[in-house]
Amino acid sequence: MGGLLIAVASAQGAAAEPLVLPPFKDALFAYPGLTAYRDDGAFVDVDYSEARDIDQRDEIPERKAKRQYVSTIASGQKAEQTLTTSAGPLAIATVGNHERPRAVVVFIHGRGGDHRLGMNDWTFGGNFNRLKNLMIGVDGLYVTADAGSFSSADGGRIEELLKALSRRFGAAPLVLACGSMGGELCWSLAMQPFFGKAVDAFMVLGGNSSLERFRHMQAAAGHLIPMVLAHGTRDTVYPWERQTRAFDEIRRAYPKEAIRFVSFDGGTHGTPIRMIDWREELNWLFARLD
Repeated sequence: MGGLLIAVASAQGAAAEPLVLPPFKDALFAYPGLTAYRDDGAFVDVDYSEARDIDQRDEIPERKAKRQYVSTIASGQKAEQTLTTSAGPLAIATVGNHERPRAVVVFIHGRGGDHRLGMNDWTFGGNFNRLKNLMIGVDGLYVTADAGSFSSADGGRIEELLKALSRRFGAAPLVLACGSMGGELCWSLAMQPFFGKAVDAFMVLGGNSSLERFRHMQAAAGHLIPMVLAHGTRDTVYPWERQTRAFDEIRRAYPKEAIRFVSFDGGTHGTPIRMIDWREELNWLFARLD
């Protein structure tokens, strides 16, 4: 592989203390309220309202957030490139500290998207813009990659990206966040032995998770991989009932494992990407890393 990511020698890892993302527009992006809370916060149900969380938040519903939700990012902190992998070229975009990041977050899109989806400042209520600014604020690096058609070759390209990031940035914690169909690709990677060496924490937003997949991931890794699942109660692609059942089965089988379920009461398939509180969930994961 060539280019920006491999031009950097092994960077210093994260500090011994858990990384904490500082506040950034919390008044706009924090969860509006909880309708349920159980298992000491391992399960939370977040109040969701289209009238409030889309209509009042967007200048053009689902296409352009209002200006106060978006903050400009300097062009020098952003980059796009095509990486060469053994499975073919991979388009990626990056924002943040490209030399010595204190943490790395990688986002994989769902069907109909590409590496630009997770870099769009104005869609999803400005939530990706907040994530970018959160990572910049802590000297972290945010990376998006093109998952193509979610084929095995696409998975191979993402695997090489994750391995390269892990090699280049040493002990800096790496969080993989995957939305919708991207979760299928990410789960296929999560059950492979390399995953536990390259990825420190895992997020699935509106995806298809199960006890069997979780069991395979932990067995392949040989150690704990903290995880956040997020889902809308009105998701018609991957039913919410099936995902909450999977979460409860995982909790019963692995009562000491760090797994959290964020439910959006009334939310649909795309709601977790719009509504996930990146600061709260990433800090929850960072606090549970060894």
